[in-house]
Parts: sequence; C-alpha cells; structure tokens
Amino acid sequence: MQWSGRDLPPSRYEGHYGDRLVRCFSQRPPSLHAVFRDAVRTAPDADALVWEDGRCSYAELEGRVARVAANLARHGVEAGDRVALLLGNGPAFMEGLLAAAHLGAIAVPVTTRERGEGLRYILENCGARVLLFDADLASRLPAETELPALEHRFSVGGAAEGAHAYEALLRDATPVEPATVAEEDTAVILYTSGTTGRPKGAMLTHLNIAHSLLHFEYCLGLERGERGILAVPASHVTGLVAIILAMVRVAGCTIMMRQFDAREFNRLAAVEKMTYGLLVPAMYNLCLMRADFAEYDLSHWRIGAFGGAPMPEATIRRLAEVLPGLVLVNAYGATETTSPTTIMPPGAINDYGDTVGRVVPTGDVRVMDTEGREVAPGETGEIWIGGPMVVKGYWNRPEATQEGFVGGYWRSGDIGSLDDQGYLRVLDRMKDMINRGGYKVFSAEVENVLAYHPAVAECAVVARPDPVLGEKVQAFILLADGATATEQDIREYCAERLADYQVPDFIAFRDESLPRNPNGKIVKRDLREEANRLAEKQAQQQ
Repeated sequence: MQWSGRDLPPSRYEGHYGDRLVRCFSQRPPSLHAVFRDAVRTAPDADALVWEDGRCSYAELEGRVARVAANLARHGVEAGDRVALLLGNGPAFMEGLLAAAHLGAIAVPVTTRERGEGLRYILENCGARVLLFDADLASRLPAETELPALEHRFSVGGAAEGAHAYEALLRDATPVEPATVAEEDTAVILYTSGTTGRPKGAMLTHLNIAHSLLHFEYCLGLERGERGILAVPASHVTGLVAIILAMVRVAGCTIMMRQFDAREFNRLAAVEKMTYGLLVPAMYNLCLMRADFAEYDLSHWRIGAFGGAPMPEATIRRLAEVLPGLVLVNAYGATETTSPTTIMPPGAINDYGDTVGRVVPTGDVRVMDTEGREVAPGETGEIWIGGPMVVKGYWNRPEATQEGFVGGYWRSGDIGSLDDQGYLRVLDRMKDMINRGGYKVFSAEVENVLAYHPAVAECAVVARPDPVLGEKVQAFILLADGATATEQDIREYCAERLADYQVPDFIAFRDESLPRNPNGKIVKRDLREEANRLAEKQAQQQ
C-alpha cells in the first residue's frame, strides 16, 4: 500500500513485551542512538538544530552530545538510569536527550509548567539520578532532602544554588562507547497530564520510537533534509517525536521556538525555509489572523500537519489561498501511542475531512462496546489501539498498566468509529460525552459544526448541569477578529445541521482564547468548572 507515492518497507508479525503479537517493519533502526548516528553519517555538514541565537550541524551536534554523554558518565550515569530534562525548547534539551540515548540511559522530559508537588512526584516516581533544568526554574525545584536519589543537578542558562553549571557537561572528556540496548528497553519516559490523580509515566521504548518515525517518514512523505519548526513544547510527545526525532530520522533540521508567536513563526518559516510543520488548528488561525502572510515567502512549506482539534473549513480555504503548495494533513495519537495512531494520507483531507485519517500501516485499531466486544464498521464505541508504537506500560505503576492495557491494546478512553477503509472518526472523550435527558451528545460533533461557522475562531462544548435533564449542552465561543454573531445566529446555524437535542442550550462568547495545555489542546476541565459556575448562578437567580 502506498501513502505518499512511496512503497512502505516490508513488515511482518513479531512477538514483543511477552504477550503481544504486533505487525512490525522488518527494516527499522534498532535504537534512538542509531537514528542519530545515521543522520550524522548521512549529512554531517547539514543543519541539525537552529535556535534563537545559534545553529549547529550534525557533526557539531555529535561532538556536543558525545561530551555531554562522557561527562554524565563521569558523574556515574549508566544504562537504565533516568536523566530528567526540565528544559524549554533549546539546544540543551536535544543534547541531554541524545546523550542519554548514547549511554543507554532513559530521558525523562518534564513540562516547564510543572511545579510543586507534581514536579516532586515525577522526579521521585521515575527515580531520576540527574536533572538538567533551566536556571529560571530553580525556585520550583524540590529541596535536596526531598529527593535523595537525585544525585546531580545541572543548571542551564545561569547559576543556581546547589547545581553544577551545564557548561561543565560540555567540557572535553574521555569519550565513552555507545551503550548496547535492546529494542524493548525504555528510551524515554513521558508523563501524562494527570488531569485525574497522579500523572503516569508512559515508557516509550526504542521499538516504539522507531515505528513512529517510520510512520511519519513514509505516511507524510518526509524527505532528506526537511526543515521543521518546533513551536510546541519539546517535552510533549508531539514536539519530541513528531518534530525533533522525525527531523533527525531524515537528517533534517529542527528550528526551535522558545514560545509560539504567530508573526515570529512566519518570519522564521520564511528565513529558515521551513518545509514541515505540525501545529494545532488554533496556531494556524493565529498565523492567519495576527500575521501578514504577504510579508513572507513561505513557498517552501510543503506539509502542514495538525491534530488535537478539527480544522475549520474557513481556515482550510484561507490556507489554500495563501499557500497553494501546502498539503494539510490531520493526525491523531497520544503519549501512550508514541504519537501517531492515524495519519491523513496527503491529498485526502477534502474527501475525509471529518476523520482523523487512516490507521498507520503497522497500527491496529479496534472499536469496542462496553462489554469488550468489537462493533461493526461505522458503529461507535471506545477506541482500543494496538501496534508496535503502543508503549509497554507506565513506569512503576503496575496497577495503572493493568487497568489501561488489555491484551496489548491501550484503551484510549475516546469514543469513535472506524470505517471499512481504515479511516477513524473520533467523536468524544468518554468523560466529555454529554447525557442530555438520555440522549448522547458527542461534543466533537457539535464542535465540528461550530468550527465551520465563518464567525467562529475557537469553540468548545461541555456539559452543563441541569436539574431536569441531568445535563445540557454548553458552548464556549471566541469570535474571529472583526466578526459578529448572536446566540440566535449560532443556534439557527446549528439547527440546520444537527439534531435538536445537539443544538447548544447555552452559548457563552469569550473575549479571550480558550484555556489550553502546553501543547495547545483545549483544557475542558476548566470549561466544565466554568459551566458549573454558570449553572449555579442561574439557579440562584431563579
């Protein structure tokens, strides 16, 4: 089967993680370090990394990574040790990640928004031996007495009490040979958001990462020397796998932004001749609304991937007008699936725009009912995901692993349907489904309609408590710059396209963007709390 004009590598079924039978690419890189080594050999003089005040080639990056690895080894870091990275988008993140891979250690990227008890828990749970952190985050770090296993701290970008300077890791040191690792060894631990209870550390193995990189390469048609902007956090699976490591796989360049800014993104894309980008739809909208595309030459931009939310039709049309050479591609995945579970084949978005794409070549998606039985194509149920890209479990959380994984499949908690061509529709999170007097309302279905309204820039739908029906439909909307619309306008628009019980009962227009997590996804927990407050206020007034 072809995805982007190229034949896929051969595949076969293999046994992994004790009890899983999964289809694997038979030709694949054996480790994360091997991916980097191959890029160095392929393009030593090509740009590997660009950041706000510097850049380096693959050969230069190899030298820096080798020195960091050698100095970490001098501090006792061995294969299997955890090296935590509390770092923003910058060269130290890349160096720390690849140095850990060189040593066979496990990199633990941590979002720079983490603080307090959450940060202490993550560092304790993973048993981090070393922490690399941005100096301006020093005040958030737990005391040394709280984390006795954390032997060494290295401060990036300035001095910090109780920490070595990161520059000490860049000094010349006796080189160490790359460690020998097994494919099923953990390469990276990524902690989930922890919206309920403690965050869980998903164990991404070398096997997981290799397959996700091959999926990006072949399904998107990535070519040698691609140039991608990292506008989302490096510590998130999207930034880590879909941008940084996907670029390393094709000996491409990662262009790092500390924080996303629409005008700066467009400027960088033009100056650095970006060819590949992965953003959430809200970022595309900001680029269109808050930056003048006419000022920049973005003709090199070939692939525009997105995920996390539907792309409004108005945005798709506008992008087609200003960037006719850009191919938009949807994708769906999670930390537990090492990023992509589905990818939209290039050119298919117009015919399958209501889906999140087709299941990746070695992926296996089943839609199951509440009794654990597979449903027929087109019917809805919980999405279970299998394949070599599915993580082997959660670090030091056997009970969570047992609960979240069944027979090698990860229970996503998403509700959707799969058609007979392998295209997946994601309707809602199970916890976000609205029960309106016995009628099931999938928030994503309502949001998909709202997103197409020409006046709507951002939208989200959640349940609002109701004393009679149990729950009603609450919509939050941010209007596009200069656009106007009333609640009646929105309801009439929805009534023409949705069943009567799906039409929003309540509409709240916002003056600012919807709340989002570090990767740009809408935080519905905050909106549900706001809906609860609105319901309480209404009850008090009656």
